[in-house]
Amino acid sequence: MDIKKLYNIYLQNPSVQTDSRMIKPGDIFFALSGPNFNGNKFIDKALEAGASYCVGDAEDLKETEQVIKVEDALAALQELATVHRDSFDIPFVAITGSNGKTTTKELIQAVLSSSFICYTTTGNLNNHIGVPLTLLKVRSDAEIAVIEMGANHLHEIEAYCKWAKPTHGLITNVGKAHLEGFGSEEGIKKGKGELFQFLAANNGTAFINSDQDYMEEIALTVPHKIFFGTDKGEVTGSIKSEAHFLNINMNFSNENYTVKTQLVGDYNFPNALAAACIGLYFNVPIDKIIKALEAYQPDNSRSQFIELGSNKIIMDAYNANPNSMQAAIENFGKQSSDKKVIYLGAMKELGKYTEKEHAQLIDLLQKYQWNEVVLVGPEFGSVPPPFIHFTTTNEAALWFKQQQYMNSVILIKGSRSLSMENVLPK
Repeated sequence: MDIKKLYNIYLQNPSVQTDSRMIKPGDIFFALSGPNFNGNKFIDKALEAGASYCVGDAEDLKETEQVIKVEDALAALQELATVHRDSFDIPFVAITGSNGKTTTKELIQAVLSSSFICYTTTGNLNNHIGVPLTLLKVRSDAEIAVIEMGANHLHEIEAYCKWAKPTHGLITNVGKAHLEGFGSEEGIKKGKGELFQFLAANNGTAFINSDQDYMEEIALTVPHKIFFGTDKGEVTGSIKSEAHFLNINMNFSNENYTVKTQLVGDYNFPNALAAACIGLYFNVPIDKIIKALEAYQPDNSRSQFIELGSNKIIMDAYNANPNSMQAAIENFGKQSSDKKVIYLGAMKELGKYTEKEHAQLIDLLQKYQWNEVVLVGPEFGSVPPPFIHFTTTNEAALWFKQQQYMNSVILIKGSRSLSMENVLPK
């Protein structure tokens, strides 16, 4: 089908869905398929639920007034998103990185939304399906858009940039995430750097953490650079205190301010600085920047602070890789508390590095004093006493319930697939 005709249909029905269970009246349903699913089988159910049109690619699919047959439904979705992106002449800020990109995206959204109509990625819909869906949710009243991009192999960010065409970009950091797919840390740097390559080729602007020497190298050919960091940049700062919540001294235009966030962990310091820098660049008033950073409350198991009886829980169970694990352990290890308990779930997608990286975490844990360490997942292998080891999250949850912790500070962290938040009693 002609993409222009499909786009005209979208303009009349500007709501797209890829999950037939989530259909609302008027939605356009794209019947995507994969190794373990075939969306074409749910076209009838989507129509029954009120879908205005369905786009599918099954060989035996019969076209009707409401059913549109294409060669590849996913490719059609991505092309439709690109056409929609081309209808805007506003800043599109892309965010990628090994750690912290979703929290940073939400902080940036909070800051920019204080002064602009800003659309952004919902949750972490940051892959080959999520990025097009995010673009198609940007409405005609948009003044700025913030697009999160995740990747686990080379050329993925490159493809997302062709659809989203960012004018500005931020790489939060480059660490040991998705080593299995990228092959090495150098591969990760190259993969994340595809964002800056696009900006370099399209007269774009990069926001750069000046504390990361390697980031300037990645951004070498980007024509416009805006810096932030502890000493160098449009916004600079330092950690004022980090007991349970992160307080930051920030300097805007040679004026000092104290920002009292509701973020947990000093590893969120550069994320807050990045949001402040981007806000300042887009002329958001400083008082609005500070208010937005202070009002933001993490959720969905990202650096959440939870009080459970007499216990204080740091829930950081959205994802885990060697760098984020190290940062969480070191941050928690520095905190002063009489009773510190740590529950760590295993890391995924490390390939041949799995055994080595988990062994290094165990070595790091042994450098600090803990009341109890509970490790979850077979990837940890041989666990030395007195550390406790379980294969599954359910086993760890039963152990948690049996301990009846009192007056403890407890860190819970692990890969998304382990759902370490389920350690806590319902």
